[in-house]
Amino acid sequence: MAPLAWPGSECAGHGGARAGGAVGKVVCDRTALLVLTGVLVSGFGTSAMWLTAGIWAKSLTGSDSLAALTVFAMWAPVLAGPALGALADLLPREQLLIWVNLGMAGLMTSLLVVDSAGRVWVLFTVLFVYGVSGVLLDAAETALVARTVDARLLGDFNLPRTMANEGMKLLAPLAGAGLFARYGGGTVALLDAVTFALAALVFAQLRGRRPDGAGRVSRRGGTSAGVRLLRGSQVLRPLVCAGALTMLPAGLNGAAVYAVVDDVLGRSPACTGVLYAVQGAGSVTAGLLAGPLLRRMPERVFAAAGTAVFAVAVGARALPCEPVALAASAAIGLGLPCVLIAAMTAVQRETPDAVLGRTAAAANSLMMVPNAVALALGAGLVASVDVTVLLPLTAVAGLATAAWLGTGRRTGSPLLGRSGGLGGG
Repeated sequence: MAPLAWPGSECAGHGGARAGGAVGKVVCDRTALLVLTGVLVSGFGTSAMWLTAGIWAKSLTGSDSLAALTVFAMWAPVLAGPALGALADLLPREQLLIWVNLGMAGLMTSLLVVDSAGRVWVLFTVLFVYGVSGVLLDAAETALVARTVDARLLGDFNLPRTMANEGMKLLAPLAGAGLFARYGGGTVALLDAVTFALAALVFAQLRGRRPDGAGRVSRRGGTSAGVRLLRGSQVLRPLVCAGALTMLPAGLNGAAVYAVVDDVLGRSPACTGVLYAVQGAGSVTAGLLAGPLLRRMPERVFAAAGTAVFAVAVGARALPCEPVALAASAAIGLGLPCVLIAAMTAVQRETPDAVLGRTAAAANSLMMVPNAVALALGAGLVASVDVTVLLPLTAVAGLATAAWLGTGRRTGSPLLGRSGGLGGG
């Protein structure tokens, strides 16, 4: 399906593309709208399960470190991102979205057996497969939309996508924590299974054809093709590097959240859901602002400002004050997505369709591997380092990244024009 010619186009049933602005133009495209719907549906179950997994492990074992490692188990598969992205390039993307979601719907039911500390290994195994499916689905979704949505509007597609994905944290963590407290983790697993099945039904409505040659993806260069494209691009390289540096403190922050609730605020693990819900509100705000801001300022400035807000908020979490903790969670949700939105929008614009799946997965891996490593490291640190010391040090690292990104050499905005090709030095 070729990108739509937006100027002058109308969208029946939506009041016209021009009436809805840039986002209205995006959702007028059937493929983009279905992908957004699928993200919205599955995102609810994912957000509920993501939080519940940590509470589940904490409740069964009493360990903050094991609770933090549940998040690591979900993130670890990004280490294989380039290989999984190459798989997404070789397989029909629409079919991949359907069958991966159906497979995960079935797998989630296996968590019904997790009822003691001795069976926590089942939870970790399922979470690892969960992470593998997430990499595949993200690569397929990114490539589908990039070949459909006008390149000038990719930032605006990432706006509602971020809102749909992160906005689920407004309700899903509270729903997941509430269901867990009343009925146990198995109920949350069944809820997640239902959302996977519903997402598969949504993606089954996708219809479209690959552009010429897209079904014959070259195997030459293999899984390293995406990494080479990123390394050779003067536009993509600094943004992906900044994303990787930002996700290091993000991982430490994520590992420390249960210790913040327990040791700093003196609350039960289920109260983590409140912090994630407030963080989701911040992420929705980031999604609303991302498209307009990325059209009006250099992407490095946008990403640096978001990283600085995130870093200050992480440091504020060390204060034993609930209003400050809530404000910090909102600021983390507002600041953290900025560098990721800027980087992934640039990847969608700058990468040929035939290798977009593996390039998107490579970029995601390069940015998220530090997060996974930091989650594992943080799981050990929270057991031996006072969180009121760890978080301010983490904030300093984040501020250093923001300073480097904001003062570094500008390479031009990938959203407004190219300053270096994919093959450039």
